[in-house]
Amino acid sequence: MTSGSSNPLAKIAMKVIIVATISPATMEMTKTSRILTSAMLRPRGPHSRGRGSYRKFQLRVDSPYFMALERNGREDRFREIRVSSILGGIGGAYLMLCFLVPMAMPEGSVPQLSGRANALDYATEDSWGNTNGGENDEVGHDQILNGGLFAWRDLNPIFAFTYAFGDLNCHQKHERSWEINGNQMPVCARDIGIFLGFVIGAALFGSRGLNRWTTRDTFLSVFPDELLENTYANDKRMSSMIILLSLGIVPMAIDGFTQLLTDYESVNPLRLATGMAAGLVVGWFICASLCARATGFEGASSVILPNGAKLIQK
Repeated sequence: MTSGSSNPLAKIAMKVIIVATISPATMEMTKTSRILTSAMLRPRGPHSRGRGSYRKFQLRVDSPYFMALERNGREDRFREIRVSSILGGIGGAYLMLCFLVPMAMPEGSVPQLSGRANALDYATEDSWGNTNGGENDEVGHDQILNGGLFAWRDLNPIFAFTYAFGDLNCHQKHERSWEINGNQMPVCARDIGIFLGFVIGAALFGSRGLNRWTTRDTFLSVFPDELLENTYANDKRMSSMIILLSLGIVPMAIDGFTQLLTDYESVNPLRLATGMAAGLVVGWFICASLCARATGFEGASSVILPNGAKLIQK
């Protein structure tokens, strides 16, 4: 566009920049001007809706964060959204399979199982879960007396994958699992909670998380900056992250290890709740870890942090 253009939208764009009450740094103002002007002068295609681009710009200017930069000083959140969507999608897809597969299988196809975690116990009819035969053993039971043999290799690929992953990941004890359509679910109630919480944690970070260079700062970015002012003023970032992770993981650890080491037996609703809390903080933390990076910043000190704090490289 030439300097002599009379495009009224261009004048509006420059006027907004001039009268803005926010005073960003020179570098930020330059980036803002470039982004806003390009948004205003985007060519309209033959099938456009006339003022659609203008209305989008107005919403952006009238928002509390009028500048084009995010709260971390970057221009976009593409990586945060992409990472969270991929991880949440994977966890959510398997969670759905845990419900849909036993529902789709003929009633009574999956008997009462009782295997070991981190081991394949029901791949074939000769696998450990089908041949153990110790009804009173601490792990396993007499499979014949509990509904008959089960081999997930005999199922179609999708059903087989669903139960194979559960076989490897979970002990699949029937008394700690739910049934759908007369079929035991692929994983126990606690694992259902973990997967559900993981999806929620990924969605939380995907909706609010920001790359702030370090894992701890990226993890805490889901909170409004106003709530983090004291945390940054006293440099309690690491301890705050550890406390939040502990609040999610410790209840599950207490419930699980107490059950393992004593005669205490938990109940499925509690297993679900504690698993969900643990899965939430784990999903949140993994997303933050994968998104925390120096890419996109001119230096550590260019990261925008709450309370005017600055990162310093030593």
